[in-house]
Amino acid sequence: MRVVFMGTPAAAVPSLRAAAETFDVVAVYTRPDKAKGRGLHVEASPVKKVTTELGLRVEQPKSLKTEVEALRELAPDVILVVAYGALLRPDVLELPQLGCVNVHFSLLPRWRGAAPIERAIIAGDERTGVTTMLMDEGLDTGPILLQEADEIRPDDTTGTLRSRLADLGSALATRTLDSLAHGRVASRPQPDEGETYAAKIEPDDARLDPSQPAEVLERIVRAMNPSPGAWISFRRKRLKVWHADTTDGDPRIDNGLRLVEVQPEGKRRMSGEEFARGYRPKPEDFA
Repeated sequence: MRVVFMGTPAAAVPSLRAAAETFDVVAVYTRPDKAKGRGLHVEASPVKKVTTELGLRVEQPKSLKTEVEALRELAPDVILVVAYGALLRPDVLELPQLGCVNVHFSLLPRWRGAAPIERAIIAGDERTGVTTMLMDEGLDTGPILLQEADEIRPDDTTGTLRSRLADLGSALATRTLDSLAHGRVASRPQPDEGETYAAKIEPDDARLDPSQPAEVLERIVRAMNPSPGAWISFRRKRLKVWHADTTDGDPRIDNGLRLVEVQPEGKRRMSGEEFARGYRPKPEDFA
């Protein structure tokens, strides 16, 4: 089977490796290199780095608008998409004989959109999973091929859950493509009920509001770890909160959230106890 792979972040790497081990990956498309950090050092995406390691052809167009003919010449049987970072045009969706298959980190139709893992944690969902689907012109609206569920653990962060789903997704992607090649899987429309939208994480989503229940804030802290990091205003400066819980102990903000690991603005990370000893916080210091 001839496969064109499209993906960008680290979560797409397990699926890339699995596809390269099992199928003929004729090209890998990933987003253009970006300047990062204070020094604006240009860095390749995790998918590009692994593509180079595997000796595969890599393409990084700014837009797929100019790539239709190039993709047609590659003659893929299927295009496998894992967090590519851009919508596929209708003329691209129509190219492969077996269609364009997306690996999405939720149990569709719940959490269609850009941030399904973060939104599932914030909402307090007890489970999530991975869906492979045939892509259409909508946002994660295409027919379902296969699904695999996974529990959201009480201590899961976006980082830990994404890593687990990425591995689960790689196995599901391989099974899906193999089943498609042998005609062993039939797509089914997504249910009409249960749809939710996982909006992109915005800066305000990471701010902790002390007026909210501690249980809600604890979920936000986990959802914003490792990026962008939850924060609360402390003495008019940002205090990053990397780990929090609702058990007894100090320091606590006035709604009962216990700070376990924090990072004052411009400082290193430290335990909540160290923060309490050094800053002696009071409830009115938080906003």
